[in-house]
Amino acid sequence: MMTGEQRPVTIPMADCSLCRFRSKTLLMGRCMPGDTCVAAESGRQIDRFFRVNPEYAVSFLHDNFWERRAVAVRYAPLTVLAEIIDDEDEVVRRAVAYRLPQQQLLRLIADPDREVRITVADRIDLEHLERLADDEDYFVRMKVARRLSPGRLFRFIKDDDLKVRQIVAERLPEISLGLMIHDPAPEIRRILAERMAPDDLTVLLHDGDWLVRYTAARRASLPDLRIVSEDPEPDVRELVQKRLIGISYDRAEHE
Repeated sequence: MMTGEQRPVTIPMADCSLCRFRSKTLLMGRCMPGDTCVAAESGRQIDRFFRVNPEYAVSFLHDNFWERRAVAVRYAPLTVLAEIIDDEDEVVRRAVAYRLPQQQLLRLIADPDREVRITVADRIDLEHLERLADDEDYFVRMKVARRLSPGRLFRFIKDDDLKVRQIVAERLPEISLGLMIHDPAPEIRRILAERMAPDDLTVLLHDGDWLVRYTAARRASLPDLRIVSEDPEPDVRELVQKRLIGISYDRAEHE
């Protein structure tokens, strides 16, 4: 049900009489005013034009209209993209970062736009990935932490951002998880309680967060489990009692 007067959608239209392609693509049916047009200030129309006529993309890499340049990047040959790697518009540089060959992405590592750097972190060769490890933007560091090999994550153990440290806690080698056991965030310590070896969970059984203790109690070895049999949290005590009874029952069954 319409609650008000529906306004007609205005479709951007360009003047074909001023277009240099009017005697080429227009006559060949390879462009259409209001639909497939490189002259209109419409990203959708421009994209449709280059999709049908990709050979013209190169000639628009230095166009005055930023969106025309950005769309042209998607269809231009890789060999010419380096010439606009320093484009003044960040959207154009993002498009370049998405398509540029890996070995040329180093030039965009310090780009002022976070989205450009995020794209670089997502695509750059692993050999150079750590050069983005100290980026000021947490999302860039998250990308780096996800892609680095687990053995190279130690520099992120005390990262300022919780989400970055969560990735580290999820990917760090099991033998090194103890390095994060005093992390200030209970979310991190819960991940540790889920991943650490059962014999290494003693400290977490005394954690200040009851969910950390509960998670640790689910996996801790029997000698350590008795430590929290009198835990102040009812759910933890109940879990411990169930595990102790279960262990005792299993032993009786095998005797």
